[in-house]
Amino acid sequence: MSEAAQAGGVPVSHRRILAVAAPIVLSNATVPILGLVDTGVVGQLGEAAPIGAVGIGAIILTTVYWAFGFLRMGTTGLVGLALGAGNSAEVSALLTRALMIAAVAGLGLILLQPLIFAGAFRISPASPEVEGLARRYMAIRVWSAPAAIAVYGLTGWLIAQERTRSVLVLQIAMNGTNIVLDLLFVLGFGWGVEGVASATFLAEWSGAALGLWLCRAAFASPAWRDWARVFDRERLRHMASVNTDILIRSLLLQAVFVSFLFYGADFGDVTLAANQVLLQFLEVTAFAMDGFAFAAEALVAQAIGAHRLGLLRISAIRTSQWGMGCGVLLAVAFALLGGAIIDTMTTAETVRAEARTYLPWMVAAPLLGGPAWMLDGIFIGATRSRDMRNMMIVATAIYAATLALLMPPFGNHGLWAALMVCFVARGATLGARYPALERAAVGA
Repeated sequence: MSEAAQAGGVPVSHRRILAVAAPIVLSNATVPILGLVDTGVVGQLGEAAPIGAVGIGAIILTTVYWAFGFLRMGTTGLVGLALGAGNSAEVSALLTRALMIAAVAGLGLILLQPLIFAGAFRISPASPEVEGLARRYMAIRVWSAPAAIAVYGLTGWLIAQERTRSVLVLQIAMNGTNIVLDLLFVLGFGWGVEGVASATFLAEWSGAALGLWLCRAAFASPAWRDWARVFDRERLRHMASVNTDILIRSLLLQAVFVSFLFYGADFGDVTLAANQVLLQFLEVTAFAMDGFAFAAEALVAQAIGAHRLGLLRISAIRTSQWGMGCGVLLAVAFALLGGAIIDTMTTAETVRAEARTYLPWMVAAPLLGGPAWMLDGIFIGATRSRDMRNMMIVATAIYAATLALLMPPFGNHGLWAALMVCFVARGATLGARYPALERAAVGA
């Protein structure tokens, strides 16, 4: 390994990349399990309304919290840059800023909960019984908003330092606590929907507490409360700029997927159901590739912080090799096992047949979308958030044009084609901006 491929004497080896990626993949695998348990425990009540209430309440709050996901990505990039530059004081100060943002955002959501709930049910109305139960669910859960948002910042801080095993511990502890309390409160105490909400409330606050303990190294130095540094106007401006760009990019990406669902509904219930089944393939792809994208975030950020162009290139290339290799394996698995997977997800023969019609798009998705996923990680690590925002605007426009061109003659195939074109556009446009990223790194 050449000197340019070293960071503090630690090579960017395949072992190092896997050490970052594997815990993230395992951590992601715990997410759907929690949803299954939430649904399963209220399902034991023998009524449909509690199931719907928990489902819609969780979707509303998750969507609102997801808007603050920029805190995870922005914190990873900024902390990685400071770490690479050897600026330990800034590493600690960044965690303080992230936690302050989480506190303010969480308190804001608590204060605005009547407006948020009213707006959500205006957009997605439910029966009076379901809405009443969902409001009771959300009225409990929203009080853990500061903790839930803080976990984004804590997770980003840990990922930047390649401490993804700690992230895995945090996720297992949170989700495990949630599951145990679900069973106790709902099946043991008979608290129903309020029991599910209370379990999540306690799990999110305990998760934030555990996250603070895992990040305790930041508080070993007085820099975390160096208020002149924490409130430095230029650093705050830069952090706000990075986070705002990532927020806009994420909202546009969400808009693409929401529009995909809405347009899919125009083709009838069977096609809509088939699309929902196939979207789970995309979720699995994202969960698997996130590990290598997160590795790219941490390693690229550290390389740029250390002003090491050779290290940057090796980090980008090797993480991408693993990410695309994972994409190839997923494509092969979907091609060979996709039909069986569909059959396990639905017993409706019409939906099974319809999903198989569009299964080739799922085989193509990891290959066509892989570059976009990996370049997202590279650009997040480099805090090139303006490029991410601008290229997402371009990709969204291309997606809209492709929809208008292909959906009328090709129907649902045209819809899937537009989504794949959006993936390719994201990868191609970010790839075109990569040389500028390297030039900026050299001049950093």
